[in-house]
Amino acid sequence: MEKIKILYIDDEQNNLNSFKATFRFDYSVLIAATTEQAFRYLEDNNDVRIILCDQRMPDKTGVQFFEEIRNQYPDPIRMLITGYTDIESVIEGINRGHIFRYIKKPWTDTDIKSAIEEGNKFFLTNSMLKVKNSELQSAYDELGKFAYSVTHDLRGPLLSVLGALQIAESEEDPKEIREILGMMGVALNKLDDYITSLHEYYSLKRGKLVYEDINFENIVNDVAGLFKIAGSMEQIKFNVTINQTGTFSSDEVSLKIILNNLLSNAFKYQRKEANDKFVDVKIDADNTNAVIFVKDNGIGIQAEHIDNIFTMFFRATSQDIGSGFGLYNVKDALNKLNGTIEVQSVFKEGTTFKVTIPGRAHGTK
Repeated sequence: MEKIKILYIDDEQNNLNSFKATFRFDYSVLIAATTEQAFRYLEDNNDVRIILCDQRMPDKTGVQFFEEIRNQYPDPIRMLITGYTDIESVIEGINRGHIFRYIKKPWTDTDIKSAIEEGNKFFLTNSMLKVKNSELQSAYDELGKFAYSVTHDLRGPLLSVLGALQIAESEEDPKEIREILGMMGVALNKLDDYITSLHEYYSLKRGKLVYEDINFENIVNDVAGLFKIAGSMEQIKFNVTINQTGTFSSDEVSLKIILNNLLSNAFKYQRKEANDKFVDVKIDADNTNAVIFVKDNGIGIQAEHIDNIFTMFFRATSQDIGSGFGLYNVKDALNKLNGTIEVQSVFKEGTTFKVTIPGRAHGTK
């Protein structure tokens, strides 16, 4: 079990030596004879949990020291060591330095141990509370974005279909009706894309990983069927190269989500005017790793957008209205698999994604 790290500050060397000798076996103890030395310890040791400081230091009081470090080092629990007659200092310390506790001189081993154990419990509680607050804020931010996305991405296609139906009701020309049906089809496809992305998102959030032997030929065949049809219709050359040696173990659902979203983007964001459109997939896999390349010569990504493309609901282009979930789901799936993703893109020339996923060793849980 890792020892609690404590910083003890006192200008009397005998007190420092006594403190370290008494508590060195129970705690990880740092001692400082000046507040300047204490600052250096805090700079070099971000895992200090408890700080005990004598009130009567020569360069400044313990209260002044705690007040100075409160904003820069807010996490360590602060305790003031003072004489019984310094009650005004205690009140001042509570008000100005946010002191957790004061310890009267002369202190006993029991006093110090009790204070440290209470302070450590408070430290752990605060640490967990910060994590929960951060998670809550993240969930709140996602909820706000999700609410906007639902009203925009669900309602938009529905309004398009309703508008097309109203036009079709008074239209008698078969050619015009076919065009209206085509518009409705585009809107419904966007709606289906959004719902699929939502399903993937919640599958990743709630689902557990199931590791099994992966056959990338089967994975690609399952995922790429629809894209082959789209490629043929849009005159996009679709090339797949798979080099798999040995047995690669991973979560099949996560792999399909990753590949599906990368291919979806590659086909969706092509340059309409290009005559040599292509999407290339290359997979190299062995017992330990799988490396997946998805390359296209589409519209590319502008340099200022590269850092944001994995953010939920972010869209780098208005060429085709996507769900804003795709690359976020890719990143989320890779985080679960301990994988990484790299992107190289030149605007109006194309994009290459490189995904690296470690395999799960057989026999591990």
